[in-house]
Amino acid sequence: MIARILFALAATASIPAILGPQPAHAAVAPAKLIQMEHISVEVIGTGSPVILIPGLSSPRAVWDGVAPELAKSHSVYLVQVNGFGGDDPRANLKPGVLEGVVADLHTLIGDRKIAGAAVIGHSMGGLAGLMLAARHPASVGRLMVVDALPWFGVLMAQPGSELTVAMVEPRAAQMRDTVTASYGKPPSRAAAEANVASLTLKPESRAKATEWAMAADPRVTALALYEDLTTDMRSELKAIRAPATIVYAWNSQYPTKDRADAFFRGQYASIPNVTYVGIGDSAHFVMLDQPAAFAAALAAFLAG
Repeated sequence: MIARILFALAATASIPAILGPQPAHAAVAPAKLIQMEHISVEVIGTGSPVILIPGLSSPRAVWDGVAPELAKSHSVYLVQVNGFGGDDPRANLKPGVLEGVVADLHTLIGDRKIAGAAVIGHSMGGLAGLMLAARHPASVGRLMVVDALPWFGVLMAQPGSELTVAMVEPRAAQMRDTVTASYGKPPSRAAAEANVASLTLKPESRAKATEWAMAADPRVTALALYEDLTTDMRSELKAIRAPATIVYAWNSQYPTKDRADAFFRGQYASIPNVTYVGIGDSAHFVMLDQPAAFAAALAAFLAG
């Protein structure tokens, strides 16, 4: 599990494997593109609001398997972090990427008058969802976190030991600096393919993830990676009032279902109203590896 989720953080930049971790959209024309300083948002469909937040270096296309169907009965807000998917980084070339993403989401919800929206975030997007729900509880009606943790630093701890953000920061800074140094160099397809290999079980999905990795601005990936590794939301989980669903991957090799169940339940136990959905046989990109199971979990989540 440690290697899998760390690769999920770092794999989407062309960095050495020792640090571990734009295809076309589905045929639904966006009704509107909202450009903000830290994110852009495509809005499709009509109905109750659903906000979809992708993970580190991932474009909004990661949600192509579910967005068209959702748009039949919901207003779907497809988020993309500036600098990912080939976009202009805008304000994401300086520290505060995650805080900026959350601030933009909060502003979006206020401007569009969609308080109480359903928020779904994958990986780093799940962390952003936790931050939004804990710090702006009126904004989120229900929250789904997909294969993410309140603090990824727990994966660096040795069995029986405890880590702090201060202890993890030097390694996180080293990873940030290594990724930043790749800016201006031709992206290595071979390195990207190797780094995303553990993130999905399907060859066709690995091809997509490779393209996404190569389209991301490594400067933005570097800052977001550092902030992901040094943001600890564990003490704030109790402030989340929205019903939360934690979706996580398991597979027949590692992590097994029993280990994944115990681990994720332990990490999220302090959320007052929480449901757990383990999906196997899957790696980090659950929505790509098991689209039918993920769509069913999403439908149950939205039905409440």
